[in-house]
Amino acid sequence: MEPSTSPSSDPCVRGTPPLRWRHSLSIGGMTCAGCAGRVEKALTTVDGVIGAYVNLATDHASVTVQDRNLPEIVLVRAVENAGFTAKKINDHLLDPDDHAYSDQQRLRWRFLIAAALSLPFVVDMGFMFSSGQMLVTPVAQWVLATPVLIIAGLQFLRPAIGALLAGSGNMDLLVLLGTSAAYGLSAFNVIMWPSENPPIYFEAAALVTTFILLGKVLEARAKRATTDSIRALMRLKPETAHLLVSGVESTVRADALAPGDLIAVRPGEVIPMDGVVVQGESAVDEAMISGENLPIPKSIDAPVTGGSLNGAGYLHIRVTAVGADTVLARMLAMVDAALTSKAPVQQLVDRIAAVFVPVVVGLAVLTIIGWTIYGADWQDALINAVSVLVIACPCALGLATPTAVIAGTGAAARNGILIKNVEAIESTAQIQTVVFDKTGTITEGRPGIEGLGGFEENPDEFLRLIASAQAGSEHPIATAIITEAKSQGLELIPPETAQALVGRGFRASINGRGLIIGNRVLMAEMGIDISATEQDTQAHEAHGATVVWAGDTSSKTLLGWIAVADPPRPTSSDAIAQLHDNAVATLMLTGDNHRTADAVAARIGIYNIASEVPPEGKVDRVIALQKDGRTVAMVGDGINDAPALATADVGISMGSGTDVAMASADIVLMRPDLRLVPDAMDISKLTVRKIRQNLFFAFAYNVAALPLAMLGVLTPVIAGAAMAISSVSVVTNALTLKRWRSSAV
Repeated sequence: MEPSTSPSSDPCVRGTPPLRWRHSLSIGGMTCAGCAGRVEKALTTVDGVIGAYVNLATDHASVTVQDRNLPEIVLVRAVENAGFTAKKINDHLLDPDDHAYSDQQRLRWRFLIAAALSLPFVVDMGFMFSSGQMLVTPVAQWVLATPVLIIAGLQFLRPAIGALLAGSGNMDLLVLLGTSAAYGLSAFNVIMWPSENPPIYFEAAALVTTFILLGKVLEARAKRATTDSIRALMRLKPETAHLLVSGVESTVRADALAPGDLIAVRPGEVIPMDGVVVQGESAVDEAMISGENLPIPKSIDAPVTGGSLNGAGYLHIRVTAVGADTVLARMLAMVDAALTSKAPVQQLVDRIAAVFVPVVVGLAVLTIIGWTIYGADWQDALINAVSVLVIACPCALGLATPTAVIAGTGAAARNGILIKNVEAIESTAQIQTVVFDKTGTITEGRPGIEGLGGFEENPDEFLRLIASAQAGSEHPIATAIITEAKSQGLELIPPETAQALVGRGFRASINGRGLIIGNRVLMAEMGIDISATEQDTQAHEAHGATVVWAGDTSSKTLLGWIAVADPPRPTSSDAIAQLHDNAVATLMLTGDNHRTADAVAARIGIYNIASEVPPEGKVDRVIALQKDGRTVAMVGDGINDAPALATADVGISMGSGTDVAMASADIVLMRPDLRLVPDAMDISKLTVRKIRQNLFFAFAYNVAALPLAMLGVLTPVIAGAAMAISSVSVVTNALTLKRWRSSAV
């Protein structure tokens, strides 16, 4: 069992309700949206269950509970009492080895047997059409149809009985009623008139069953194809690793590794866990993790991701993260979250599915009554009712949304875009304004020292002092200053106290001396005059550099300034251009001064800029845009972006950003390429379009087919074929999303 949310005191993290726990179950015996609804209802009646979602496309259920000690067997029995089978899944909602494949093979064999026994009916129908005579005798047809219904058709019996016992209905019930009526009527006529050629419908019972099985075979194959991208992610983690202890290499289970372990990765092997290279050089293929299509050079101190493929080099790697803390595990957790969330439009489908089968049975009864009143023979009226029962399968309705979501999120994940939930897909498709953070989002987030001055002390001592003050900070500017100091061989002094002032700078104490380091706003708050430095610093700001000042908090004197340059990412301007071409407005928010902000914005083509904005100001800007009726996306990477990410309609975090930023976001970009932002909008729009197309096909099919069946236009055989085609067409339509490719590759 795993927690569905993590407890947090940070109000910035999106969706942090009280801790809840999630069970994942594999469900057997579902055939339509009505079945999925019945399983959900059975699970939600269990004490302690907060909610349940059943995904018909994956045949799995996600159950959220309040008590982590709730026995799994209780959930399994609840599903079994509803007429289905259930088993616990330990990790993810998709089985990477796909054990359901054996069930598909059995289904395929059932279809082949049914097809072989039904072939004489097809030949007989063709012969009768051309000559008007029956080739296969009624008794022979009876003999052929019986094993079809027993061997292949009895699989509908248990789910149908389960539905009846639960006071509900499903597709199996409709098929069982239809085929049994056709078979029973034919057998009755053969018994009553054995020496004649009575009206028989064995071919309808056999061929309807065969067509439905064919539809299920094709549907299962297509459904499995929609999850191929996600299953490929799950197979990335290797089973074993080469552990190095005192220079001796031994093979151990990958899940036995711990942070700090040293492992060896040979050429062509998959890296088992996240880590840092401590020896060797190679090129690593991270395509399945980040969507990056070119191998990335790795040398000493370079981070590597578990699941990526090592190239021709031999590497020694120090493990930094294992288990649920690895990038791959977090990716799969996000994919799980998407597969276990329900689209708002699905609620309409659920309501329809709940009453669909009883309505269809009622229409079948009305068909018999209507034809009888019209003067038709009761047997003809019954056969028309059989067509109504067979044609009205709600499978397509149940598959319309989840198959599109699986295919869409899988294609996005393959290209480095992780979408956490279905609501994010719908919101992303409607984005009108994208708000960007600057540092680490638009820019590379790896700034370097461009210049320094204004100090009275020795420049090396000045650099050493302010680098020491920020030794515990992970801010990109602090990192640049620390890196520069270390590159010059300066020994840092551990600060006695240190405090980050989010959006403004840093406060520290070294050897009893109070220091303040930050932007103009912070200097003004502390009463430190920086006017004497304006001429020099403005020149750097005009070229896009960020300037920070350092002052003494006791004497209120300025110690000096440092200009840090953080160039825009090479792809930022292309991303902005794509958004503008799609009529999406853009806005850059930054805590930097207006000169630096203007310079960076001019280089990438953003014309709406808000500078010197504190973190709470970013939230205010997002809310103001929302009040104007705009659907807003926020793109950021830092802790100070988390409130705005959580406030926006869609929060988009850079995968290289902080954990808080990624927890607050709806979408995570697995590589630092802003072109993935318009790509996320594109795949979301395509997925929503497929959902709408599928729902239209499913509704239109039933709206058009039911009246035709009631009027006697459709025979049971044609109805069975049409029903199978409808489900397959919905899944196949969703499957076209697999062809989607990011423009950023």
